[in-house]
Amino acid sequence: MTTYPTPVTDRPGHARPGGTTAARDRRRPPLVRLFAGEREDARWLRPAFWALLVLTAVVYCWDLSVSGYANSFYAAAVQAGTKSWEAFFFGSLDSSNFITVDKPPASLWVMVLSARLFGFSSTSLLLPQALMAVASVALVWGTVRRTLARLGTTTANVGALLAGFVVAATPAAALMFRFDNPDALLVLLMTAGAYCTVRALPRGSWRWIALAGVALGFAFLTKMLQGLLVLPAFGLVYLVAARTSWGKRAIGLGIAAVSLVVSAGWWVVAVALWPAESRPYIGGSTNNTVLDLVFGYNGLGRIFGGSGNGGGGGGMGGGTAGSSFGGSTGLDRLFSSEMGLEISWLLPAALVALVLGLVVVGRRHLADPARAGLVLWGGWLLVTGLVFSFMSGTIHPYYTVALAPAIAGLVGTGGALLWHARERVTGRLGLAAMVGGTAFWSWCLLNEDPTWLPWLRWVVLFGGLLAAAAIVVGSVPTLRRLVAVGVLAGTLFDLTGTTAYALVTTTVAHSGSIPSVGPAGSSSGGFGGGPGGGGMPGGTAGPGGSAAGSETDGSDGTQQGPGGQPPTGSMPTMPGGTTGEGASGEGTTGEGTTGVDGRTGGGAGVEGATTSAALTKLLAATDTTWSAAVNGSQSAAQLELDSDTAVMAIGGWSSDPTPTLAEFKALVAEGKIGYYISSGSGRGMGGGSSTASAIQEWVAANYDSTTVGGSTVYDLTTAK
Repeated sequence: MTTYPTPVTDRPGHARPGGTTAARDRRRPPLVRLFAGEREDARWLRPAFWALLVLTAVVYCWDLSVSGYANSFYAAAVQAGTKSWEAFFFGSLDSSNFITVDKPPASLWVMVLSARLFGFSSTSLLLPQALMAVASVALVWGTVRRTLARLGTTTANVGALLAGFVVAATPAAALMFRFDNPDALLVLLMTAGAYCTVRALPRGSWRWIALAGVALGFAFLTKMLQGLLVLPAFGLVYLVAARTSWGKRAIGLGIAAVSLVVSAGWWVVAVALWPAESRPYIGGSTNNTVLDLVFGYNGLGRIFGGSGNGGGGGGMGGGTAGSSFGGSTGLDRLFSSEMGLEISWLLPAALVALVLGLVVVGRRHLADPARAGLVLWGGWLLVTGLVFSFMSGTIHPYYTVALAPAIAGLVGTGGALLWHARERVTGRLGLAAMVGGTAFWSWCLLNEDPTWLPWLRWVVLFGGLLAAAAIVVGSVPTLRRLVAVGVLAGTLFDLTGTTAYALVTTTVAHSGSIPSVGPAGSSSGGFGGGPGGGGMPGGTAGPGGSAAGSETDGSDGTQQGPGGQPPTGSMPTMPGGTTGEGASGEGTTGEGTTGVDGRTGGGAGVEGATTSAALTKLLAATDTTWSAAVNGSQSAAQLELDSDTAVMAIGGWSSDPTPTLAEFKALVAEGKIGYYISSGSGRGMGGGSSTASAIQEWVAANYDSTTVGGSTVYDLTTAK
């Protein structure tokens, strides 16, 4: 007869098979239990959980509009979705549905619904992202608490609270949960999948494992294959730890697979069946199909390079990319350059917790909940971390936010296990290694910018090392109390560095396509220079990293910012005559410019570009299907935001082969495009290179140009 450990549950009346009626009767009513916990819980445990959620909500929602529209590329797509349900469904960049963004639309759906409910603004755009942080913290707490239930209520809850706090205090989370990129929803859905997987274990529930499949299916509709990197860990945990027969586990995994395919595939099938001529072009693809996007630009191309990808350590002709692309490939990538600052603060502690946590659980049954938790979070961390470390295609440091729940789960789970085993040498040395190692690594990270709070790194270093020493000294029987003192003090010191860096990240404006963490508030990838920003504060690139960075158009290696060159003007000129300078995306604005929400300056956020008042007025007065056409999605996005019109993005984000010269001529002949705004050479990452050049040459040969607010504009309604 097969025996299992006590099932993981937070319901004391069912803690053991055959639990007494008296135990069930002691349970509080559901609403009271939600806020106050069980009668057996320490009074402070559940209030501490709610305090954590409230604190996370306040920090992440405070001054949320400081970044304006953040990434104008996605903001423009949200604006388009508020005007057209077709644009909402496909994730179109413009309300007239010329081309989609280069990602599936799930994250846009959430932001569009918020904007439709509250009106389109910076706050309505970013509020769902911030609330996703709160939900992610709650789910990590719930997942860790269930896997630690057998260690006792207090230990399980403290480990869960620590894990939830680590998520909120991760700089990458503080950056991306206040930004409009898809990563916030991606993390929430993967965390929901982890929670559902753990809920499925006590009884081998098919319903819960199916819900895990649904969560990952929508993670696929958020950021495609990246959402499935956690799949091996979830499948393995259910296969070995579900408390049911092997046959039922196999059936459960089959049900989960079907749920995943259906929840991920319905939109793909709908787009495939929709006549191509009556829907927008699928941005990022080479043949106007979602599958090409999945396995090309946004799939295998990201891992192996090619398919429009560059910038990874193995990309760009094998050169080493700068900090905005994560540095060179290798096991140290997550610890170096900008990636180190975004995610690695507690990564050493997580690895120690994984290894020694498995040692502590020893030969327990495979279905042991704590072991299942370590395997779940550890598998998540190792698979995703190794892919990020060695992928040769485009990778940006903020992708590492996907590791935040895994690191938090390991710190909370492994830390609780080592604390529970503190009477053993392995437990004490493990706790000391976690505390001391984190203190030293935090000192290394903080030392990269010695001008920012210079005293902090020394406080963290000496405080953490002294706490680790206290834990070791606590091995002496008469000094055992020092272990508790050292663990408490060490936890506080170790969390200080990452918390401070996360907090300062929330106070700084971020814009462009490659935002970065820290007090510098650097942003890049939008107008105003290439995306080489995002390095360490003070201009360095992080531990072992390089400050240099560039992005190529995928053909000749020339450096361009994503989304194509901005319209012509000076240094370089933005639509309407704004100029960009340096890699941070900072722009300078002439008189008479307007930005988001009617503010002057800072169109795509405080540091983004703006469109001149004259050009904004010109485009707003049009009644054509597209007020204008311009090379590249990034240029088009800013024009859309400032003029509140649909703008055609020639070539999309990554040199998409649309429109052809013949198609463009036909649209002009039908009177569907009002103006063409020149982009200088007509080349760029989003501009299709030869196609964009051919269109610009044809426009210049057949239409007269004027200068509006510093931009060269062609009136396509009047030929020469």
